[in-house]
Order: sequence, then C-alpha cells, then structure tokens
Amino acid sequence: MIEAKQYDFDAIVVGSGISGGWAAKELTEKGLKVLVLERGKPLQAGSGYLGEHAPNWKFPYQGKKPRELYAEDYPVQSKVTHSFNEATRQFWNNDRENPYAMDEGKPFMWARADVVGGRSLIWGRQTYRWSEMDFKANAADGHGIPWPIGYDDIAPWYSYVEKFVGINGKKEGLPQLPDSEFQKPMPWFALEETINERLKKKAPHVTLTNARVAILTEDLPGGRSACHYCGPCARGCSTGSYFSSQSSTLPAARATGNLTLRANSVVERLEYDKASKTISRVHVIDAVTKERLAFSARVVFLCASTVGSTQILMNSANEEFPDGLANSSGVLGRYMMDHTLGISSAGLFLDNMDSYYHGNRPTGLYIPRFRNLNGQDDDADFVRGYGYQTATLRMDWQTGINARGFGADLKESLRKPGPWVFALAGFTECLPNASNRMYLSKDKVDRYGIPQVVFDFEWGENEVRLRRDAKIQADRLMKAAGATLLLMGDDAMSMPGEGIHEMGTARMGADPRESVLNAHNQSHDVPNLFITDGSFMTSASCVNPSLTYMAFTARACEYAVKQMAEGVI
Repeated sequence: MIEAKQYDFDAIVVGSGISGGWAAKELTEKGLKVLVLERGKPLQAGSGYLGEHAPNWKFPYQGKKPRELYAEDYPVQSKVTHSFNEATRQFWNNDRENPYAMDEGKPFMWARADVVGGRSLIWGRQTYRWSEMDFKANAADGHGIPWPIGYDDIAPWYSYVEKFVGINGKKEGLPQLPDSEFQKPMPWFALEETINERLKKKAPHVTLTNARVAILTEDLPGGRSACHYCGPCARGCSTGSYFSSQSSTLPAARATGNLTLRANSVVERLEYDKASKTISRVHVIDAVTKERLAFSARVVFLCASTVGSTQILMNSANEEFPDGLANSSGVLGRYMMDHTLGISSAGLFLDNMDSYYHGNRPTGLYIPRFRNLNGQDDDADFVRGYGYQTATLRMDWQTGINARGFGADLKESLRKPGPWVFALAGFTECLPNASNRMYLSKDKVDRYGIPQVVFDFEWGENEVRLRRDAKIQADRLMKAAGATLLLMGDDAMSMPGEGIHEMGTARMGADPRESVLNAHNQSHDVPNLFITDGSFMTSASCVNPSLTYMAFTARACEYAVKQMAEGVI
C-alpha cells in the first residue's frame, strides 16, 4: 500500500451537488484534506444569483423566451422544467455544448446543472424519508434485488442530516412516511383547511399534510435565515433559506481549512492500479484551457449524478474491467429508474372567496401513498404506489381578459381575484428493470473527446397502470374535496427523465455478482471507491430521493474514514 504522504489529497470528491457537498463536509470535518472536482462553472453564493429579485425588464429578453436561443442551445433544459428561464439559465447545462444521444423511439430528458453546487441550486427541495416498506419492497414483490440494509440502519442518519438541512413539516405518525426532525410547518391557506375537513369526512383513508421541504421556517447557524416568502426560489436564495451545497455544506467544509474546490474540472476517467486493486489517479480535463491533469487520493467519492458517475466508470474501462470500472457484476448502467409525474386532477373552488394569502409560500401540501398498503386494495392491477404533491392558487385579473364591459365597472371587476384552484400532481414509482439503461456511444464524443451517453429507457406496464390509477383516485378526491368544477388532469405518461430523479445504475446489494456497491456505498471490486449519488439506489419508492442520498452519503463517509484509520484502504 502506498504511503499516505505520497497522495495529493486524502480524499477526492467528484461533484459538488447535494451528495458531493455532503461528502465534502463530512470528510473535511473528520480531518481529511479533500479535493472537490466540479465540471461546472464557478459561482459565488448570493452575489452570483444575478436574477434573484430582478424584474423582467432588466433581462435581455424582458422575461420572454428567446425561442431560437432555447431551441439551439437548450432544447432539453428549457422543456424539462418550468423553472428554466432567463433568470436561471446560468445554472443549467448548454445542450449544444454537451450533447447526448437516445435509442430511436425512446426519448429521455436529461436535466443537468452547470455550476458549483450542481442541481442543489435548482431542485424542488421536497425531502421525505423512506419507510421500512420501501426498503423491503423489492424482496416482497420480487422486482429487483433486496436492499442490503433496512430503515433502522439509515434512520439515525436521516436525523443527522435533517437537523443540519432544516426541514419544515408536520408529524403525522404514518408508517409509510416516517416523520423527520422538523422545523415548524408553513401555514395553510383557508381553502386548504376547508378541503382537509371535507377529506377527513369523505376520504378518511388519505392524509393531507404539509409537504416536507428543505426550506427554513426558523433560523439556523451559519447565517441561514428563515424564509420570507419572496418567491423566486429557482433563481437562487442569497439568505440560504433553502438548502443547497452553496449555502450550507460547502461553507461548512471551507470553514475547516481542509477543502480545495476546483471548478471547470471535467473528470475523464479513473485510473485503476491492478496491484493494489485501487484507484490510483483521477484524470481531469480543464474545461477552459483543455489541459489534462491528474490527482491522487486514498479514497474517491463519486457524486457526479447518476448519469455522470456511471459515465465516468464506463469510460474507465480497463483490462481488468472491460465493461466499466468496478463492473464485475455486469449491471453497471442498468436498472435505471425515474419517477413519473404530472397533474392527475385539478379543480375550481368557490369556497373561502373572502380570503387570500400573503407572500409567495414556496411549497404546497402532500398526500402520502395510500394504495397497496398492508394488504388492502386487492383489486389494484399494479404493485407499489404513489403520492400527490399539491398546488393551491387564486386566479387573478387575467380571468377577466375576455370580459365584456368598459370603464370603471370593468376596472373594478379586474381588481377582484378569481376562484381558487387546487391541483393534485401524482408522483408514481418506477420498478427496477434491466432493460432500462444507459451506455456509451461507440462513434459520438463530446467536446472533450469523451464518449457521449446514450439512453435506452421506456416506461413499463406497471408504471402505466400506476399513472392510470393516480388519475382515477385524484378525480375521486377532488370531488370529495368539493370542487365546483374539474378543470384538467390526465393519466398521460411524463417523458422519461422529466422527474429529474434518474437513479439506480450502480446499485447497492449484498451479492457482488448482481450489484456494484455494498451496504456502505463502497465498490465491491475497488475498495477505495464510494458512490453516493442516485447511482446506488436499488429501488425508487414514490417519494423524492434527495434526503436519502444525503443520509447515505454521511453514513458512507463515516465508514470510509474508519476504514482509512484501520489501514484497510
């Protein structure tokens, strides 16, 4: 084993997003000298959020979509999320500069950030614990392989990261959605209270509760302030009210004096040393100068996103691992999952017309999974389940845009807000399937000479049935809630990738013959390699996965440092 003093760093972390930020924080706070490699541009927290509170007229296109620019440079990013606009464009990947491919007839929307902080700057901030039911699902219904750990193994780590992140929500005591360490919940609108009372009477099998979001309602140390409901969350948050690597984990890592962060650093491949069976060097291309560099460390954490990390491993193929580094199992790139999503039902309400809301509450409510629990719903033609994220709003003066009349009477009518609208957005689970995969192109490379990613992914019959049922149940709930009119909603499938929760391409498992990682996110094949982004997921649940990534990252860091102290790696 090489002496520690011969390494450039104790640890290298690839990626500065949610997982990479946590790895940087945990490893530096444990005394390690850490290099974070981020392929995106540098961005200064706070001052770098150029459009945070700017009016539209300050932007080059005055808030309008420059169609030709979007079509040429951002054809994927501009469609995959509603938060892409002129104020946020700086955060997102340029599709023309960084292309990828898809198998014919199988479209895939790959949303990518391009700045320090990664997608932690542009995520939806929904943070839910997985339940024991989620961790046992594969073993219970035979889809995928069993998780090598259970809820009790990760529960303390959920608590650990939650206290640092700051999550507002309401305790409900539901076995399918365990409670977190909560800050005080955000208040409800009057209509939501009305709907809740009706659902308690007419649909007691569901629970309407606060969405659990990583947005502060109470100040936290480190200069992070409680949300003041200014509204443009997607543009960045200079108060640190919502959790991001930029506002929390990276500053904590810098405070130790042990962090080196290098932006514009595209990781090309990992070099494998056959004698020691470890990664000896991380090869990097400077995105600005195109200079090739190499760095060494005792341990490497891949946190470059599911697709990014898997691409690096595949491009690191060698004589020992011809199908991709750490891929003796042959499953690298396979079993990719995402969540399906979309408005399942929306209703117009004429209740509480004398009430309004103040500011821009940055979240809605949530209905946790209620189907296929504890053996009920024998009539269901699908496995697993779904939940609903909600949105509540008042229609404004635009409702009268075609109204007849003129003069003072018309002006007065336009000053009055319109009816309420309440929407249920179904968020459904995806089963692990070997045919859903990514691989590297044999003839297309990016501007750095790295083979392009190719996606081969399509929804299965179970996902289609889940979406269909989510629509049926949402319409029933909307009627039970007292909607005057059902406005919209359908069971159409979202485009693969639109959930922005791609995961599972380097899954965790007990058996090295059918998994890439062990129970501690450590490679079965390469002991100084850890992967803690969405790659490691063995199943998908029906809730947002980011909190689970954070908890597993913190847990893996503790394990890695212990192994280093013991001389194992």
